Amino acid sequence: MSFRRGVVRQSKFRHVFAQAWKAEHCIDDVRVSRVTWDTSLCAVNPKFIAVIIEAGGGGSFLVVPISKSGRIDQSSPTVCGHAAPVLDIQWSPHDDNIIASASEDCTVKVWQIPDGGLTSPMTEAIVTLEGHSKRVGILAWHPTAFNILLTAGCDNVICVWNVGTGELVYQLSDSHPDMIYSVGWNKDGSAVCTVCKDKALRVIDPRRGTVLKMKEKVHDGTRPMRAVFLSDGKILTTGFSRMSERQMALWDPKDLSEPMAVQEMDTSNGVLLPFYDPDTNMVYLCGKGDCTIRYFEVTDESPYVHFLSLYSSKEPQRGAGFLSKRGVDVNKCEIARFYKLHERKVEPISMTVPRKSDLFQGDLYPDTAGSEPALLADEWIAGQDAPPLLVSLSGGYAAPPSKHRDILRSKPKLVLQDSGTAPPSAGNAAAPTSTSCSAAKETEEEVPQSRVATRETDGNTERPKREDDLLNELLAEMKALRAVVLAQSQRIELLERQLARIEDGDV
Repeated sequence: MSFRRGVVRQSKFRHVFAQAWKAEHCIDDVRVSRVTWDTSLCAVNPKFIAVIIEAGGGGSFLVVPISKSGRIDQSSPTVCGHAAPVLDIQWSPHDDNIIASASEDCTVKVWQIPDGGLTSPMTEAIVTLEGHSKRVGILAWHPTAFNILLTAGCDNVICVWNVGTGELVYQLSDSHPDMIYSVGWNKDGSAVCTVCKDKALRVIDPRRGTVLKMKEKVHDGTRPMRAVFLSDGKILTTGFSRMSERQMALWDPKDLSEPMAVQEMDTSNGVLLPFYDPDTNMVYLCGKGDCTIRYFEVTDESPYVHFLSLYSSKEPQRGAGFLSKRGVDVNKCEIARFYKLHERKVEPISMTVPRKSDLFQGDLYPDTAGSEPALLADEWIAGQDAPPLLVSLSGGYAAPPSKHRDILRSKPKLVLQDSGTAPPSAGNAAAPTSTSCSAAKETEEEVPQSRVATRETDGNTERPKREDDLLNELLAEMKALRAVVLAQSQRIELLERQLARIEDGDV
């Protein structure tokens, strides 16, 4: 009798495993909000964790440094400027200190969190956006354009704002006949995909206000749906079948007549929240009230959506925050991290690919979207599109100084209460004023801040010559270091290839 050996699909993510952090690294005594809105209730970036919490009156959310662990004192300061419960919070992708919040009070507020976290309750937002007539439950920052924020409310209206000026630049009031369930930008921010209570999936150009594509009855069930754009332009949706089974479907916008793939899960009631990682092309599904997190890989090979594994625990999740790739620990081969919300606890969960080597695993960490915007708000409004500016995660990620970062803060109404706070990446030097010339900005970007400060207080009138000499010296050092790094990188790649051949028995 002969046996044919089955062909196993090759993927470096087949063995991803999830592991919850130890109890001493969790955050305890967090009164997670009981609001019935289907949102993740949590937003995370490489600096801070924000969680929507229960409030006696009005709405508030907690912001703590990402390194925080242990018990949260009940007297800890919160962001508490809304007059009704907060429904959604989202960090700006281009500034780790800026967060937007949407509320039942029909407003959206933008806040600037000081480095180190809050020291007193924050009640004054740097911008308040008023344009919705009913509660606002959806926020989505533009992925590549600075200060562009999309909001959607229960008035079935989508608004696009220039946060830097507080101006409503586009309003889509006729695109949806019923409540909008989710909105997601595509990779370069030229279009959005939406799902609505009428069960239809729409692809919309927000600048022209036109529906480019539409598919009726993406999922037959009446429960809420979600939709996200993938990096290749395809759309992944989650929803319910007619028999109330939870489903995930993959769609090609070029032909929406039939889904490319459909996966049925179970008959649980919780809405499946999809979290997409464009670097690995993996999708994580977190159901509210579930005890599991499922994860899948999306490929170009049929059946296109491949189930990898699931993380299971005893406690159901109230929500979850998904850390951007800039914040993961590359030294431990961590490719994703969730912050699971319990009733009174925030628990980090790491997704890791096991590797024997201690070297940086370049195949797990392709260049990822950095914090530098590719476009200014006015450029996007004028019709330009651009993909995200990518950064390498080799050696960990550190945000560079941004010449655009001061635009939000240079507006009189956008100055932080204790004022004068520099951008997070600019050390202790003051942020440049709007009257400073572009040459001074370029010098500040290339010369370390401490040296700039020394030169400013020095009082020496012969600054230009000394600055030129110092700058040339620094540039020469940087070029020499870059050459060394490139040489070492090539050598490491060669050694890794030789090691792989030895392990495979080719040598």
